[in-house]
Amino acid sequence: MPVFLRWLLGLGPANPIAVRLVQNGSRRSRHMYIRAAYLALLVLVMLWALLVKTSSSGGATSFRDLSEAGASTFTYVAYLQIFLICVLSPVFMAGAIAQEASPRTWEVLLTTPLGRLQIVLGNLLGRLFFVLALLFASLPLFALTQYFGGVPGTSIFASYLVAAAAALLVGAIAIALAVSRVAGRRAVFTFYVAVVTYLGITYGLDVWLRGRGWGAGLNGNGVTWLTGLNPFLALDALLNPTVYPSADAGSRAGPAAFMLERPVRAWILISSGLSLLLVAASTLTVRTGGLARKTVERRKLPWYRKMLGLSAGAVDEDGQAFRPPRNVWHNPIAWREAAARNATLGRILARWAFIIFGVALAFVLVIAYDTSAITSDDYRLAILVIVLVELAVTTLVAINMSATAISREREDGTLDLLLTTPVTPSEYLGGKLRGLIAYLLPMIAVPVVTMLLAGIHAAIGGFGQPDNAQVSAGAAIGNNVMIPVVLPEAGIVLALSAAPFMALCVMIGLHWSLKSKGAIASVVGAVIVAAIVAAVVGGCGFNAGRSIPAVGPALLGLSPFAAGLAMVQPVDAMYETVTQGGGGSLLTARVALLVGAAASAGVYLAAVWALHSQMVRRFDMTVRKLAGTA
Repeated sequence: MPVFLRWLLGLGPANPIAVRLVQNGSRRSRHMYIRAAYLALLVLVMLWALLVKTSSSGGATSFRDLSEAGASTFTYVAYLQIFLICVLSPVFMAGAIAQEASPRTWEVLLTTPLGRLQIVLGNLLGRLFFVLALLFASLPLFALTQYFGGVPGTSIFASYLVAAAAALLVGAIAIALAVSRVAGRRAVFTFYVAVVTYLGITYGLDVWLRGRGWGAGLNGNGVTWLTGLNPFLALDALLNPTVYPSADAGSRAGPAAFMLERPVRAWILISSGLSLLLVAASTLTVRTGGLARKTVERRKLPWYRKMLGLSAGAVDEDGQAFRPPRNVWHNPIAWREAAARNATLGRILARWAFIIFGVALAFVLVIAYDTSAITSDDYRLAILVIVLVELAVTTLVAINMSATAISREREDGTLDLLLTTPVTPSEYLGGKLRGLIAYLLPMIAVPVVTMLLAGIHAAIGGFGQPDNAQVSAGAAIGNNVMIPVVLPEAGIVLALSAAPFMALCVMIGLHWSLKSKGAIASVVGAVIVAAIVAAVVGGCGFNAGRSIPAVGPALLGLSPFAAGLAMVQPVDAMYETVTQGGGGSLLTARVALLVGAAASAGVYLAAVWALHSQMVRRFDMTVRKLAGTA
């Protein structure tokens, strides 16, 4: 075999690192379950969409109905596939990120004859293989839509390229983090937060730009400069060219033509180019240790730790700084969970920056709207995007902390010491839950305060600008009907829905943390389960809220995300109830939503109690089963 061909094969199919990762991963039952669940979910969504679209026509189904059903089904499944790829890509790339936590693996790897490019590409392709296998396993399912018509083959392959480009970018970032040694296991959690925040902010800014007529198309409601930077927007431009049009070919020049005329191509090329740059940077730094941090011994703790209460600054007889004893709660486990999360400067700054910035942004938005600095549409869009992003970030923080609360103690041996104390399993698990909720309450309060301020502003008729407290309901129930710009009870409804939901997320994380061998597996499992629960509850609640009178708005209260949407866009979220009797039915919808939020609190608290009871019963057996396997 020629040397050059052998070298090329060593970079890809014959790369020993890639071969080892694929062989070992293929034997894991977790990967099989993920693939089966992925395909099952796509099949169920496809069947549901086909049945709904064909049954809504009534009577005999024509070829035109089948064509429209096939097109809409393909659209639903394509969006779902992009979402699942964004959620599952960090799952398969988690091992690469966590390699920094075990630097000896790198030390052994660097002593082998493998080249720098072989090390980087082997890790990338070996772990990316499972993501691409997931992606292209659904190709036969998409091909079935061709039998109904209405779905061009080019659109199917273009949607796959959009998803594959997103997976490639996620994988390149994961390898860069592993090689640079600047992030360990917590980077998995950072992945989820960064992905959700980036997608939410760019999507909200795109809607804002289109609302001001700054997009392409005849009315400025088409693609924007952000379309080629977001996979969901690129897919929207591909599948909905009439509603979300691109600029006409030849109407722009330079970068504008690249971003506005071909947004799908722009996303694929930009994400692929950025991935290549990250791979190149990783190749250059893989053998030099990247940006590995060096530890510096300190005889005395820095001043900022003393100022923030991280150390009392006491000095023993040898001149060494130490931490004096503290007053703890009745349940020491709860106190430890609430207090230990603020043990580092980075955690303190991140938590309080989120709280202060979120509350300040809420005040700025309300004042800006009251002084007519922004329009009602921009105000409602900003409130909605900010609240949804804050809820998503808080949910991910809750899952990450709870999913590592027990598994990390098992890894470092702390759990073995705790089991020798008089603390019972019920006190241990209940203390974990109480401590984590106590730590999360200020973060949960941020979106609640945002809705509360907006609701109070609407309830009192504005701060000197009564016209800014209400907006037109729109053509659905009459343009002359005025409704609050944000429902006055928004803060109460969101508090009733969000706090118990976060408690359930914490219990899901604790459940996976107890049954998982390591922190990575527990975080991945908890995120997937919580994402499925949130998607099912939110999606079903939103569909019921729009199409079912009276009962539908009550089901919206089961999801804080759907309830937040209903508070800002009540006509769209509770369409069937509101439009039955004009503006008077809005009161019915509001009462039903409030009742549903209160009922959801009881449902979630009951689920938390059930999970806690089940974990207490199986605690000893689970701990003994996993003893010594960390």
